[in-house]
Amino acid sequence: MSATGRPRRVVVTGLGVIAPNANGVADFELALRKGRSGIKHQESMVEAKFGCTVAGSPEGVDELCQSTFTEEELLAMNMNHRYASLAAIEAWQDAGLERPARDSDEVDWDSGAILGTGIGGMDTIAEKVVPLTNAGKVKRMGSTSVEQVMASGISARISGQLALGNQVTTNSSACSTGTEALVMGLERIRAGRAERMLCGGAEAASHYIWAGFDAMRVLNRNSNDAPEKASRPMSASAGGFIPGSGAGVVLLESLDSALARGARIWAELVGGG
Repeated sequence: MSATGRPRRVVVTGLGVIAPNANGVADFELALRKGRSGIKHQESMVEAKFGCTVAGSPEGVDELCQSTFTEEELLAMNMNHRYASLAAIEAWQDAGLERPARDSDEVDWDSGAILGTGIGGMDTIAEKVVPLTNAGKVKRMGSTSVEQVMASGISARISGQLALGNQVTTNSSACSTGTEALVMGLERIRAGRAERMLCGGAEAASHYIWAGFDAMRVLNRNSNDAPEKASRPMSASAGGFIPGSGAGVVLLESLDSALARGARIWAELVGGG
């Protein structure tokens, strides 16, 4: 609560995105304005004999990761970690905040993260954990497999990268995961338990993640030859949804904190449910 006894106002001061049609907020906005699709043919889906063989997966992420993280960091980061981390760091810096030095001992106790995921590290499970376990080669799995498999790995990873000392957690509620994360962050800041919360969601690009949906026959199987026309939500000619991947993160902040440091305010979050 504020000094007046009213709920504290919460604003958005940072934005970050990794998407199939663009990486970074500026390019993403341009892609939206131009109507540029990020849905493309996926050879992995063809090889797995999926009915739907198109999906949305970000491009150019490896280059961004090489310029953002050390080789040691990348060894412990699967695709979900990379998407979420890139988007979270962009949101953090977009808000005018500095990424702490890697050798710094300082902790930001006023900032936290609630970053959700639907299926998490399924690609790591399918490509590493199951094959090596079945082959009796558990020792070759490495020491980072657990943090890549567990859903909370994305928020824990970002907590380490940005020295977040407030609540750090991961939520998962299917298609409403990202929205739920925003509402949870809003409530925490309103209650005076944090000043800033990175909130959003991420999902990796993997045919292992998409396989179950194809088996349910809920993916569009009628536009494999025209990927850009495949996703038509609410259209009379819609034939199912198209799987996608990426990350979207916003920095929520108390209005008092944002005004005190002269931060640019993108919007005010007044409620959610």
